[in-house]
Amino acid sequence: MRTTVIFTLIGVDRVGIVEEATRLLLARGGNVENSRMARLGGWFAMLMLVSVPADQSAALEQDLQQLNARGYQVMLRPAEPTPALPYADWPVFQIDVRGADHEGIVHDIAHYLAQRGINIESMDTAVTAAPMSGAPLFIMTALVAVPPALAGQEWQPALYEVAKRLNVDVRVSPARRSDA
Repeated sequence: MRTTVIFTLIGVDRVGIVEEATRLLLARGGNVENSRMARLGGWFAMLMLVSVPADQSAALEQDLQQLNARGYQVMLRPAEPTPALPYADWPVFQIDVRGADHEGIVHDIAHYLAQRGINIESMDTAVTAAPMSGAPLFIMTALVAVPPALAGQEWQPALYEVAKRLNVDVRVSPARRSDA
């Protein structure tokens, strides 16, 4: 019998941290089922859904203390079975945002989506140098699940108005869930 756990790790970035963490998981029969990993500044963050034989769960947690001892913040949390989510069958859209970086872009877009009951399934953001000017350029990609009543694009014109107020460009396109 297998159990599913959520594994998180945050610490100073270095070559080999993913290999080391996954080696410890593999040694206990663990399998990475879904993950997100990123270098954020000089730090590295891992978020993984892992299945492991039930009789190895406690030993895995003990093994991972090696990483805690070296300054990484590691956490294992049981992924309790949950009932089907109400938005599991909702249409999914990708939202791409680009524009001059400034405070409030993520908040204002997240606020707009939350007010309409639109669920953010994933979101990646970055600030990079614009090609010509070198000015800070904000880039965001999000996957959102839209209530069926709004899926006919009634929600998009108001999002474009939010983008206009924020002075950013927004593009919305149909998408698929990343874990499907």
